Amino acid sequence: MSIQEDFKKAAERSKSNIKEKPSNEDLLKLYALYKQGEEGDVKGERPGGFDFKAIAKYNAWEELKGKSTEESMKEYIDLVNKLAEE
Repeated sequence: MSIQEDFKKAAERSKSNIKEKPSNEDLLKLYALYKQGEEGDVKGERPGGFDFKAIAKYNAWEELKGKSTEESMKEYIDLVNKLAEE
């Protein structure tokens, strides 16, 4: 199976196989790794104002700038597997 296929399966599993709600830190990490794996480096301007959730998501994704999509996919798969086991 290719890394892309494993990545898509992990994304599906993340919606149904994680028993307990992950911490906010893990949720942000999942989001950022998924976006980096799907789209590459962060695009657009950082959200402003009082949309703290959007700002946190943007910042988490921005921290991965320069990480390859393949490496991001692998880390995402590993994190989903870890969370599904807990």
